[in-house]
Amino acid sequence: MGTLLKTTRLTKVFDGKEVISDVDMTIRQGEIYGFLGLNGAGKTTVMKMMTNLIKPTGGEIEIFGEKLTENSYEILKRMGSIIEYPVFYDRLTALENLELHCEYMGFHNKAAIGEALDLVQLRNIDRKPVKDFSLGMRQRLGIARAITTRPELLLLDEPINGLDPVGIKELRSLFKMLSKEYGITLLISSHILGEIEQIADTVGVISEGKLIEQVPMDEVRGRNTEYIEVVTPDLNKAVYVLESELGMRNYKVVGDTTLRIYERGVSQAEISKGLLLNGVQIEALNKKGSSLEDYFLQSIHGGGVHA
Repeated sequence: MGTLLKTTRLTKVFDGKEVISDVDMTIRQGEIYGFLGLNGAGKTTVMKMMTNLIKPTGGEIEIFGEKLTENSYEILKRMGSIIEYPVFYDRLTALENLELHCEYMGFHNKAAIGEALDLVQLRNIDRKPVKDFSLGMRQRLGIARAITTRPELLLLDEPINGLDPVGIKELRSLFKMLSKEYGITLLISSHILGEIEQIADTVGVISEGKLIEQVPMDEVRGRNTEYIEVVTPDLNKAVYVLESELGMRNYKVVGDTTLRIYERGVSQAEISKGLLLNGVQIEALNKKGSSLEDYFLQSIHGGGVHA
């Protein structure tokens, strides 16, 4: 897959403060790129620069092989987006909002409107005024508007906000379909790491305006390390027993009640028996593996994760 979007030393300064610093991001054609970061990390600002809503202070953005400028109207026609909260004409229906959007975008395929509403499960209420829509329904309509014009690149800023678990699952399937069947490239920011883990091909982690990690999800999964997690109110005693009685030193203390044991070739039963025989209370003992959440937290707190 070739590169569809690339930023080089992308920088933004607001009121003398650098909020985005030298961001080098590469998004390949046809992939789903998960953009991760805490609130205020800079995700939305980067996406606004990609859609020309705000201008970079430094660096450049290249989309479809062309540098993005204030006159890049043709580039923007090939993109769809939801940036922050989607805004509509509240007294108009969903159908009327999408018809108006297509009109000012110069897109005249009426069948695409119905198809987009079908894809986001809004077809049966397309004539209901948007002012009567729930937050989740507005999010769905925002996605319908973003995909109606059949974009090649779709930028979605926290697209599953306000959705219930069923709605989230439906949109997860939709995003995969848009990528695999329609060949659309998706950049999705989200704080729901479990969802990104299920759909992303690549993840980028931004912290305090700096892109500190950009890595294929396959590589994140390859770093997956299995461990046995023990939850106990006797943490200090458990550490003593592990080291002195069981001869285990490859472990990590997490919080006030949790141990993660990374010793190879040791079973849950052996650990449980050893701790219980030495008077350690066990509230929970499970075999686990590192997740995208572990990767993300280690990245933002440790400046990156290394295999």
